[in-house]
Amino acid sequence: MSSAKSDRKFFIFNAIVSTAALSLLAWLLILRDGESLGADLSFMPAMNAVLNSIAALFLASGWIAIVKGKRELHRYLMVGAFAASAIFLVGYLIYHYAHGDTPYPADAANRTLYFTVLISHIILSVPIVPLCLTQFYYARTKQFPKHRKVGRVLLPIWLYVSVTGVVIYFMLNAATGA
Repeated sequence: MSSAKSDRKFFIFNAIVSTAALSLLAWLLILRDGESLGADLSFMPAMNAVLNSIAALFLASGWIAIVKGKRELHRYLMVGAFAASAIFLVGYLIYHYAHGDTPYPADAANRTLYFTVLISHIILSVPIVPLCLTQFYYARTKQFPKHRKVGRVLLPIWLYVSVTGVVIYFMLNAATGA
């Protein structure tokens, strides 16, 4: 079991890492001028969609595994989902730093639907880093009642964000012809 002191240290660490990640994203997407650096990273949005798809498949499979009592398989699948999401995040940051944003055309069909999905995706992506770190901490310290409690909140959010990331890619791709 974990002591209250080590829990406190973890939550301070979690707050620092999560704040740094969100600050970097905010700077990149809101404050930075978004000017392209000219690097050809056109392959990255498709790669990021694949990574989101892999994360979603691992998440769903991990949930099925734990429901069936396959703890070891569950652990591997959840680590795989985390790895796919982490690699996605790095790729996303690199792409948006080098390329900037790809605007959705003003005259494109489904513009309202696109922004509805995008806004919900962005809002729900915010708690994923701190919740994932908390989830892994509780699993590692064998605090399984807390692990299950966080998982009930995290799984649907993480799954939604992973799936809508792919949907956003296809909608943007269809609208821009990229």
